[in-house]
Amino acid sequence: MARSFYELQEKRVDVYAAGWLSPIRYSSIMNVKIIPGFNTDPVFIETMRQLKNDVNDNEKVILVSCGDGYTDLLSKHKAELAESFICPVADYELIKQLVKKESFYELCEKFQLPYPKTKIINLSDDDGKYLEVLTSFEYPLIIKPASRIAWRDAEIDDKRKAYIINSYQEAKDELAKIEMAGYQGNLIVQEYIPGDDSNDRVLNAYVGKDHKVKFMSLGHPLLEDPSPEAIGNYLAVLPEYDQQLYDTVKEFLEKINYTGYANFDLKYDSRDQSFKFFEINTRQGRSSFYTTLTGDNLAAWLIRDYINNDLVGVCQYANQDSEKLMLWLGLAPKTFLKYARESQGKQVARRMIANKRYGNTFWYSKDVSLKRWLLYKRTWRYYTKLLAMYADKIKK
Repeated sequence: MARSFYELQEKRVDVYAAGWLSPIRYSSIMNVKIIPGFNTDPVFIETMRQLKNDVNDNEKVILVSCGDGYTDLLSKHKAELAESFICPVADYELIKQLVKKESFYELCEKFQLPYPKTKIINLSDDDGKYLEVLTSFEYPLIIKPASRIAWRDAEIDDKRKAYIINSYQEAKDELAKIEMAGYQGNLIVQEYIPGDDSNDRVLNAYVGKDHKVKFMSLGHPLLEDPSPEAIGNYLAVLPEYDQQLYDTVKEFLEKINYTGYANFDLKYDSRDQSFKFFEINTRQGRSSFYTTLTGDNLAAWLIRDYINNDLVGVCQYANQDSEKLMLWLGLAPKTFLKYARESQGKQVARRMIANKRYGNTFWYSKDVSLKRWLLYKRTWRYYTKLLAMYADKIKK
C-alpha cells in the first residue's frame, strides 16, 4: 500500500507497526515507526490520540489498515479517530460480523452468497456434540478457526490456518490437540471443495463512502505458500475477468452497507459450476498489489473518494483487456515455473514471463539499495528452499 501511494504522489508514507516485516526494512519510500504493542489497546488508541495533535486542521490524513487486528482497532475507535483522520473502514458491528466466520456465513445465507456446507463446533461442549458433526461430513473435510484474531493469539503446536482432514480419527486427534492447548473459540467444520489450487480465486474490491462499489479486481492464484502456518498466502496471481462474479460480489457488499477495502477468498466448485466463498478480509489482501501492477492503483480509489470526491456513479470492473495484464509474483520467476502445477493459467503466465510482463511488490526501481537487494535475494532463496521441501505436496 505504501508503494501504491508513493507511485501516485512520490511522497514518503508514514507507517506505524507493532514489529518489523522484511519488505518494509531499509525502505526509502516510507517513514517506519515501530511501537511495541501497537496492535492492541490501549497502546493503539493512546498512540493515535498523540498523533491527532500533529494533524493540522487543513490536512487530510488517511488511515489505512494492513492487517486484521488493525482493521478491528480502527473500526472500534472510528468515531473518535474520524474527528482528525479519514477512516475508510466499515462500522464496528459489521466488521465483527464479517471477521467471525460463523456470522459471515449467516450473512452469506441471508444475501445468497454461495459458500461450502459448514457447521460450527466448540470443544468446550461437555456432551461431545462436535463428534456428531464429524460424522455428518464426507472426507476429506476442512477444520479452521472461526475467528482469525482469537486464533492468532492461541499457543498451539503445529498451528495452521486450516487443517485438511482425511478421516474421522484424524479429525478427533487434531481437535484433541487444539483442546489440550486451551483454545476456547469456535471452530469451523467445512466440506472440502474438490480440485487443486488452480480453482482458487481472490477478489479485491473498494467500496466508497456512499456504500457503493467503485472498483473490483479478480485474481487467479497459480501458486500458494505450502507451509502449514501460511497456507493460503498467494505467491503468484494472474489477473482475471468475470462479470458474473463481479455482479454477485457487488450486490452482496452494497446490501450489507460496507465501506472501504474488501478481499474475498473463493474456489470454483465443478460439481455445480459455481464459486464458493470461504471468507472476507476487511482490508486489501497481502497480494493485492497485483491490481496496482496491472495499472489499477489500489490507493487511487481512496484519494479519488475522500480527497477529489469524483467517484459518484463510478464502478470499474478490472482486467477486461488481456493485453494490459501483468503477472504478480512473490518469488523468483524460475521458481514459479518449476513448482507451479501445470494448468491453462500457468501456460498464460509462462508467456507473460517470457514477454517480461510480470513484477512483484518488494522490488521497486525508486526504492533501491544494497540492503534491500540483499533482502530481496534472501526472500527468493527462502521460497526456493520452501517449495523444494513441499514439492511432493504441491504437485498432488
